[in-house]
Amino acid sequence: MSVLKKSINTARLSVFSNISLTVGKLFVGVYMGSISIISEAAHSLVDLVASLIAYFAVKESSKPEDKQHPYGYGKFENVSGTIEAILIFIAAIYIIYEAVDKLLHPLKIQMPIIGVLIMCFSAGVNFFVSKKLFVRAKEVDSLAIEADAWHLRTDVYTSLCVMSVLFIITLFELFYPKINIYWLDPIVAIVIAIAIIKTAYKLIIRSSKDLFDISLPDTEVKLIEGIIRTSTDIYGYHDLKTRKSGNKRFVEFHILVRQQMSVLQSHDITRQMEYQISKQLENITVTIHVEPCDNTCTEKCQEGCLIKACKLENIKK
Repeated sequence: MSVLKKSINTARLSVFSNISLTVGKLFVGVYMGSISIISEAAHSLVDLVASLIAYFAVKESSKPEDKQHPYGYGKFENVSGTIEAILIFIAAIYIIYEAVDKLLHPLKIQMPIIGVLIMCFSAGVNFFVSKKLFVRAKEVDSLAIEADAWHLRTDVYTSLCVMSVLFIITLFELFYPKINIYWLDPIVAIVIAIAIIKTAYKLIIRSSKDLFDISLPDTEVKLIEGIIRTSTDIYGYHDLKTRKSGNKRFVEFHILVRQQMSVLQSHDITRQMEYQISKQLENITVTIHVEPCDNTCTEKCQEGCLIKACKLENIKK
């Protein structure tokens, strides 16, 4: 089975699990009158939408380049991450609204032990699915799948939180029935909403960076520079630019070679550089422009100069 097929199947698993959990939580939450469980149902609904978006993004971003999209469809993953973050914010606002209403108009929770069981089941399912998503996201370097995994992992923690509170309410109903602690339910819902907002903020920052063509991480840029500098056939380099689109990386730079070098020799140099860089970084497109070096160092090429003859005093102002 291909890596793409595995990714699509993993995304599909997330969709099916979220459908089941959303329906189950909503039914139990409405029956019990628990805003924390209803908020968890809203959280799972957001996860479901996020899973659908991730599924769509994985399929679209894997399409090959064409005339209208010469750089591929990788941005679909970044756009999907941004949309998911917006949906998370909306869900968090809804949760806070409902929680405040429950604080102002508290209601008794019916059979909280049922909520304990459904939350325990939810946490277990989401932990299993999120673990598979994290593994697949790392394997294919997919932001969409990783975002979906973080959604589900956040749901694990919030489910455990709700489960703990409902368990406490169950104990109080058994041993201290006259003490009203039902206010804990909407308080936990607000805490969940804050956690969801935090997740959304991180996701927006991560997904929007590649939309604005921010450079690759410093470690990857230094790795590329190291490969360029190991070449003994060039005099220098400049205008190194990097960016990422989905799981695809793009690198371009200029190299300086001796003026008498043949086209064939310079082509062999660029081909070797492309090979070395692609060995270290997956899904990368390398574009190299060759220029003759006339020993007149400009300010632009000084930093990437690899020959001793270049002196700062020779910089052309």
